[in-house]
Amino acid sequence: MKSKTALALLSLLPLGGLALAQAKSDEPQKQNIIDEVVWMVGDEPILLSDIEYQKLVLRSEGHTEGDLDCVIPERIAIQKLFLNQAKIDSIEVGDTQVNRMVEMWIQNAISQLGSQEKLEEYFNKKIGQIREEQATQVRNEEIVRAMQQRIAQDVRVSPSEISAFYKQLPQDSLPFVPKTVEVQIIAMQPQIPLSEIDRVKGVLRGYADDINAGKREFSTIARLYSEDKRTAAQGGEYGFVGKVSLDPAFATAIFNLSEKNRVSPIIKTDEGYHIAQLIERRGDLVNFRHILIRPVVEEKALEQASARLDSVAGLIKDQRLTFEQAAELYSEDKNTFNNGGLMTNSSNESNFSGSALFRYEELPQDIAKVAYTLKTGEVSKPFTMRNDKGLEQVAIIRIKAEHAEHMANMNADFRTIKEMALAKKRARIIDEWIRQKQRETSIVMAPRYRDCAFQYPGWVHDKK
Repeated sequence: MKSKTALALLSLLPLGGLALAQAKSDEPQKQNIIDEVVWMVGDEPILLSDIEYQKLVLRSEGHTEGDLDCVIPERIAIQKLFLNQAKIDSIEVGDTQVNRMVEMWIQNAISQLGSQEKLEEYFNKKIGQIREEQATQVRNEEIVRAMQQRIAQDVRVSPSEISAFYKQLPQDSLPFVPKTVEVQIIAMQPQIPLSEIDRVKGVLRGYADDINAGKREFSTIARLYSEDKRTAAQGGEYGFVGKVSLDPAFATAIFNLSEKNRVSPIIKTDEGYHIAQLIERRGDLVNFRHILIRPVVEEKALEQASARLDSVAGLIKDQRLTFEQAAELYSEDKNTFNNGGLMTNSSNESNFSGSALFRYEELPQDIAKVAYTLKTGEVSKPFTMRNDKGLEQVAIIRIKAEHAEHMANMNADFRTIKEMALAKKRARIIDEWIRQKQRETSIVMAPRYRDCAFQYPGWVHDKK
């Protein structure tokens, strides 16, 4: 039986294990901890070092609830169930996404602990080792998330299910809906002189000439000069995407690239001006590097745009135009001018995502500072802001409606309750999937873990 083989590994591997952590130089009496396999999930081992590392990570983030010696190995075991299925389903995540998340985690950890040296001391590892182990963990978590989305992707809730879910909720379990606002916007782009556009294009041509001549690396220039903060730290690497995820003009240029070492012609998008370099193509997906340069907006151009918007605001205040009419006539915000200027919440972490409702803290910072000072129906003075593309523009806003904080109800908060019901149903589907895979998978653990009060009892069993 596979379980006997696993049990043999559990007893033999500690004798030939690896050093988990070397004794600190200021603690010469401390003994090396020998690594060992403490669980087997199918053919996948869970090492004691895996558990110890995750304990340190959780404690560094302030998570101390529960018995971590039981919580963590079960969490890793569940993760391995998903990872095994992800291999079968060929689910992968891109290096760029992983590296970005790892760097964010490391910077946050350094901020919490005080310095890189203290981070290395806390984990008793060099920063390169920490980065590598965290990359493995982040990659696994992202694969698990993608696997869970696939498992629950077809889950829906009917109106009757939503109603039944709401009725069974105790009154003290109803979600508290915070104060929200609906915001309308009219935005104008300041005029950029041709001389400034020519300057930007000249800079990009110079970069392209140096790269094509082999004088400089594309990734080096991207790190130093690209104004796309999302990709500059990765040498401009964007990660694998399809055409629909890119600006149409940008997508056309990228998918027309055939030579990996050549640089694209200059590409104009709503974000600015780019040059790009192909890294790899996989069917309908492409990975590339790019450098973004944005034209500099002169103060005079901002003042002129502000004066034009001030006149528009006057027309609205004098009731010669409604805000909706003015948005359709004058706004250059492509996301809102066809919708009366009404903004849509696009935050992936918001309960109001996809709706016109915003908590103040969910609004873009430049808009939130102005919105907070306005009364319902009031139109702001023109102000300068950066849009979602990072470009400077001038805007006026209006608070269309304000919704007081309240306990959720079916009339006012159907969307919120629907999302709660859907989340519960998806969680149930995933929970059932875990229990099924748990029954089907050969799992063996060291005796020390058998008295744990697991979330999913029944880990220990033999499968022939």
